Amino acid sequence: MPNTRIAGVGKYIPEKVYDNAYMESIVDTNDEWITRRTGIKERHVSADDEYTTDMATIAAQRAIEDAGMSAEDIDLIILATVTPDYFTPSCACIVQKNIGAVNAAAFDYNTACTSFVTGIVIADQFIKTGFYKNVLVICADCLTKATDYKDRATCVLFGDAAGAAVLTADESHPGVLAADIGADGTGCKSITSLAFRNDDEELEQRISKRKETIWMAGQSVMKFAVKAMADASNKVLEQAGLTYDDIKLVIPHQANYRIVDSAIKRMGVERDKVFLHLEKFGNTSASCIPVALAEVVEEGLVKRGDKIILVGFGGGLTWGAVLIEF
Repeated sequence: MPNTRIAGVGKYIPEKVYDNAYMESIVDTNDEWITRRTGIKERHVSADDEYTTDMATIAAQRAIEDAGMSAEDIDLIILATVTPDYFTPSCACIVQKNIGAVNAAAFDYNTACTSFVTGIVIADQFIKTGFYKNVLVICADCLTKATDYKDRATCVLFGDAAGAAVLTADESHPGVLAADIGADGTGCKSITSLAFRNDDEELEQRISKRKETIWMAGQSVMKFAVKAMADASNKVLEQAGLTYDDIKLVIPHQANYRIVDSAIKRMGVERDKVFLHLEKFGNTSASCIPVALAEVVEEGLVKRGDKIILVGFGGGLTWGAVLIEF
């Protein structure tokens, strides 16, 4: 049975930036409050004519190039987003066209901010069964297009980005060592963005009264996130028979500083093993983890043979962790 190795990573970050000074100018907040509560200093914002598939295409091309492959080598494209360009066609099919991946099947999926971990698990199943050899996992969101800029509790959090990875079959490399994904649908109303459904209660919660904007029950989400990320990380370590002493880095979903800090304490992992860059990008949903992974690779913080944990939580509610030998 082949193993699943990350062969290449790529990211795309829009140029436009909303820093905390700008946020002060549009909503009742200030830099001190934002920094203390979230750790975020800046968030990148897609241009008015820049959409999820535009960002996803660039991240995908960069991941394929980093893997030393061509688009024709890709057997499957899976793309996660909560801000699709269309309900149909899927974003994955648009990216397939854009990059010329003529041999690839393609579909979208959605576990919100957990999606990169979920995508690795999906790819791992296809690869280990021998069904596909090379799988492109993409996570992209234009969250700022779904942000309620009248809601001071959420609008300071979100940014836009795309991240991607090529996963490939490799019998000589351990690759994915352990994984844990899950969901708790009883918390489905904790993070919401409406499509066709009309829901007066949901609309009433939104200051702007725009139902497609993201609404979040902050305290309940935080409580769930801290426990879910810690439990999932510890579970994959247990599956692999390892401890945090064996781990080079933990890359968590970059939600906000308070959530990550509390999760780190619950995990019992040393802080210097946790990679954080949320001050630069904010919460970019599903792309948080792959963008962070791409930065880790670019900065030379991991090398072949290092063991890393990717862990996240998201709307649904969902959670997931994966332990990888890089």
